[in-house]
Amino acid sequence: MPVRSHLVASAAGVALMTVAACGGDDQDGAGDGSTGSGPGGGEEIVLLQQPWEDLVVENQILSQLLADLGYEARIADLAVPVGAVGLADGDVDVYLGNWWPSQEPVFAEHLEAGEIDVVTTLVTGTTYAPVVPAYVSEEHGITSLADLAPNADLFGKQFVGIESGTPGNEYIADAIAADAYGLGDWELIESSTAAMLADVGGKAEQGEPVVFLGWEPHWMNVEWDLVYLDDPEGVWPGAGEIRVVTRSGFADDHPEVTRLLSQMEIDLDTASEWIYLYGQEEVPAETIASEWIADNQDTVQSWLEGVETESS
Repeated sequence: MPVRSHLVASAAGVALMTVAACGGDDQDGAGDGSTGSGPGGGEEIVLLQQPWEDLVVENQILSQLLADLGYEARIADLAVPVGAVGLADGDVDVYLGNWWPSQEPVFAEHLEAGEIDVVTTLVTGTTYAPVVPAYVSEEHGITSLADLAPNADLFGKQFVGIESGTPGNEYIADAIAADAYGLGDWELIESSTAAMLADVGGKAEQGEPVVFLGWEPHWMNVEWDLVYLDDPEGVWPGAGEIRVVTRSGFADDHPEVTRLLSQMEIDLDTASEWIYLYGQEEVPAETIASEWIADNQDTVQSWLEGVETESS
């Protein structure tokens, strides 16, 4: 799938100017592959983030662990394509949300060029694909992407997507452009994750048909009975796992943090619980993180095994 590199690069230059507002004002070392010192005096680690509940909580957990180790964590809220460029350019350090292979079109060129390194797999067994509510599947026999075009009028020939530029949206747009499954006259509705979920929630209350982007772990799978659509032509790559990636050279600059990252592992049930608490119960991410750390010291200590503090 083509990646709009020239658009992404220009957007990155603007977006990365806003990183300071995401958690700290010191920009020492930005753009030269180093992280500089944070406002508290410790080495600064910049974490990439999108508004995904599990990623927000994971970044808070990592931030609190880094603080205990003597580092300053700063959050950079950037769209996936812009964040990938930020990692490749050395302006961003760590990303806990590299869904794979769904983000391959965005990250492949940077990985092949050695600009971004894969540290570990954080979550396995993920799902990411177009979905319909079970009531739509049961009433109209829709279980596959091949079933959409024959039932186009049910959906108004519309996919409901998320943020512009995300790989999931791009896969749908490419399928439409290629007329895969006869979807060439369909429209992708781009908005945001929150707007998509609100739209789906409204339609679900009324029992109306809708096809949208679904993924697991996420509270949507608890809130609604969903059917992930089969893909017999193989136009959709799926997700499979969530990986931890860093900018090139980060392991040399911060071996202790890299050791921590390499030992992190999260199961689907835990990630789903965080997503529910943050997305549905509206518990602050900082609270979820601190309580989880306190209640799961065995897991935390396994992540920190052999890791020394920044001042050691």
